[in-house]
Amino acid sequence: MTYATHVLRHSKKIRSSSNLLRHDSVRWFSNGTRPSVEKGDDILRCQSGFNRCNSGSAVSNNSFRAVSPTMSFVATYNGNALRTAIAPSASTASMVFMRGSQVPSRRCFSTASDFPPHQEIGMPSLSPTMTEGNIARWLKKEGDKVSPGEVLCEVETDKATVEMECMEEGYLAKILRGDGASSIKVGEVIAITVEEEDDIAKFKDYQPSTSDATPSPKASPPPPPPKEEVAEKPVTPSEPKVSKPSARPADRIFASPLARKIAEDQNIPLSNIKGTGPEGRIVKADIEDYLASRGKEAPAAAPKAEASLDYTDIPVSQIRKVTASRLLLSKQTIPHYYLTVDTCVDKLMELRGQLNSLQEASGGKKLSVNDLVIKAAALALRKVPQCNSSWTNDYIRQYHNININVAVQTDNGLYVPVIRDADKKGLSTIAEEVKNIAQKAKENSLKPQDYEGGTFTVSNLGGPFGIKQFCAIINPPQSAILAVGSAERRVIPGSDQDQYKFASMMSVTLSCDHRVIDGAIGAQWLKAFKGYIESPESMLL
Repeated sequence: MTYATHVLRHSKKIRSSSNLLRHDSVRWFSNGTRPSVEKGDDILRCQSGFNRCNSGSAVSNNSFRAVSPTMSFVATYNGNALRTAIAPSASTASMVFMRGSQVPSRRCFSTASDFPPHQEIGMPSLSPTMTEGNIARWLKKEGDKVSPGEVLCEVETDKATVEMECMEEGYLAKILRGDGASSIKVGEVIAITVEEEDDIAKFKDYQPSTSDATPSPKASPPPPPPKEEVAEKPVTPSEPKVSKPSARPADRIFASPLARKIAEDQNIPLSNIKGTGPEGRIVKADIEDYLASRGKEAPAAAPKAEASLDYTDIPVSQIRKVTASRLLLSKQTIPHYYLTVDTCVDKLMELRGQLNSLQEASGGKKLSVNDLVIKAAALALRKVPQCNSSWTNDYIRQYHNININVAVQTDNGLYVPVIRDADKKGLSTIAEEVKNIAQKAKENSLKPQDYEGGTFTVSNLGGPFGIKQFCAIINPPQSAILAVGSAERRVIPGSDQDQYKFASMMSVTLSCDHRVIDGAIGAQWLKAFKGYIESPESMLL
């Protein structure tokens, strides 16, 4: 009732005042400093001085605030901020609460008075797993005019190098992180743009403003002092309590600092020395006596510490960081098991030779063994779809698209670009796509659509490197990866009991996630894969 009385008391003064226009008509107060009268209090019952506005609705779960002498009122209506103030010529009976309007989003302007309006460009998040990135190179220079859609720079993400486009028209005033800048956190300012060309020179010595970070500590000083005071109170009584039990533990060895230093340098355990100092404390003389009793054994250990290694620290690229973290996660969280089978590739090599002859005649690209392996793996996934799945905590997701990732080794690290719908594409199409994405990977110019969305991976170390057999690590969230070894001539049993023949055999190993693929399912997939490799003409049907 106090605030309602206060409001009515000053209503006449407000109507007659001519200087109120010079005062702020609307004020906003923090919840901790402004008085409030909750719904149902006397102020809402005071109908004599106020007419009801918006009679069809009610103020729910909100507070009504009155501040004198400016008579600014703040309330909320249906969850929205409502503000008004009494104008000098308006009567108290005609006050109306207006719905607060939303403030449109604005560009980041500097609070410093010596800089004109500008826009700070931060490191964007160009992939779902990106937390930081590197600047490969800038395609625009300071002072250049930029337009929407133009490429500003190339950013090395955790998976590939991606072009970053400009979103607004203006001029590139300042580049804060130049070519080759690394470990830039997402959101960190990398450049400044301005609208007017004349403002470029004003940002020559510009440094990122810390004003955005400064207010937060300034706004939070009130809470820390009480916290510190509260923390100081329990410390005082606890100090004597802590000192009493730690006075002399039975298993503690007391020694002077100099004695400890000498014992540490000479690799002497203090438990082997009996102290002669006060209360059994080990002193320097005790260490010297112990060394004398050992003779010349202690100095012999000194040269070992002097040995050093010559090394070079190689910076880690973003792709290698991500590869390391994902493979570590895979080995730690996925229960791997491995299935290996030998396949005869004589018919496959013969078919490849025939198809390459046709490709040369038509001007197409030659087929590799890996192209045929990708096609066979895709068809085997169509036949055994359980292997084209991934694990989640609540269910197993089985994919209807068969997208094969192909491991490609480059100077920058390991990339796994994807061949989409490999089961539906012809061998010549697969061969052309593999060569194109492999070239992009070596040039570090892959786009996100070139490597995202794979459901199965093929890694071939046989053809390029001659590796006979190996076990690959599953590429999460996939549930299987095929490791392909080299083909070699072997002696195998012939059709008769005492006959033998030569054949080209290739070893392949399937790494499976046991949560998704049981051993029998993995064996079925390898059987289907082997059938396509040893009867390659069936892939053409």
